[in-house]
Amino acid sequence: MSTTESIPEQKPASAAQSGGGENLLEVNGLQMHFPIRQGILFQRQIGAVRAVDGIDFAVKPGESLGLVGESGCGKSTTGRLVTRLLEPTAGSIRFDGEDITHKPVTKMRTARQQLQMIFQDPYSSLNPRHTVGTIIETPMRLNGINPEQGHKKRAQELLEIVGLNPEHYNRYPNEFSGGQRQRIGIARALALKPKLIVADEPVSALDVSIQAQVVNLLQSLQEEMGIAFLFIAHDLAVVRHFSQRVAVMYLGKIVEVGNREDIYARPRHPYTHALLSAVPEADPDGGDRERIRLAGDVPSPINPPSGCRFRTRCWKAQEKCATEEPPLVQISGNSAGHLTACHFPEEPSITSRDEDVVLDPALAALEESAGSGAAAESSTGEADKAATPEKSEKATDKD
Repeated sequence: MSTTESIPEQKPASAAQSGGGENLLEVNGLQMHFPIRQGILFQRQIGAVRAVDGIDFAVKPGESLGLVGESGCGKSTTGRLVTRLLEPTAGSIRFDGEDITHKPVTKMRTARQQLQMIFQDPYSSLNPRHTVGTIIETPMRLNGINPEQGHKKRAQELLEIVGLNPEHYNRYPNEFSGGQRQRIGIARALALKPKLIVADEPVSALDVSIQAQVVNLLQSLQEEMGIAFLFIAHDLAVVRHFSQRVAVMYLGKIVEVGNREDIYARPRHPYTHALLSAVPEADPDGGDRERIRLAGDVPSPINPPSGCRFRTRCWKAQEKCATEEPPLVQISGNSAGHLTACHFPEEPSITSRDEDVVLDPALAALEESAGSGAAAESSTGEADKAATPEKSEKATDKD
């Protein structure tokens, strides 16, 4: 697609994502602006941090939606909004057919039984004063759930389901490793038999070998129990292994969403291309993958760029990108449900380009100097080779 061609106006993201089926979770126009206040006695608001600034997505029953993006893009805030740990500034959240956007905490008991969360840090998310058994039993006791086999037996069953020994029931969190603590957190989330679990970077604090075990555990639980997941992570390899659909966030906005194959093999948004090109590969030469190096840091969410949020770091940005915010729509050539927010989308491929995109001036200068040094060394070597026969001839004449 040429850089002058813009996408046609098409159906909005909410309609495109529903796909005619019933969704377990629907998020429309969700916003979370944290106020910035000044003063000691009379604190007045002088601005706001736009952590989440109008996003739309949906999760179907039994589906796993991965939410990816770099640090500070609003992923974890989105997870806390969905579980109503934070009160949204605007927008709507519908869970299991019920609007829970501004529902009082006292009336959230029914929704919380079906909507659980696995937290990022397994060390701070478990109360060190409580035994493992108490941690897992407490949700059941608070919600008035009395299993036939009793709370203790049910807690021990959950420990066994997540790969721990039922005898660990009376131990304290400090007696376990990070991976084991995260398994305890998973058992606690499963205690109420939820329909949806928000997993906020559940493996980022764990060793690589343990990460695979925890992800495989979550995947097997999803298949056996039919639980839907909102899987928040910055590790693209983990998300690709776990999630059927993937949404890409940048500076409080969702810029692309689609099924796993579309996002990883046929991305359209420039930011998604840049993210995928940054994934480490075993081949140091990069093979035939495209190579993109962005310039600068992510802009401040206090004062985000006008129009497209990514335009200040995008190699395809034009005047239209600064004046008009691109809608999240399905563009021509995309499969159903593959939505992109870009006026000038990229070609659906991740193969190497004719010329690498290197916007970082320091990196460009470094590579240029390295290239000139290599060229000079090559020319010196050729000159030495050319001089060698002459020396041989002179030595022969002297003999």
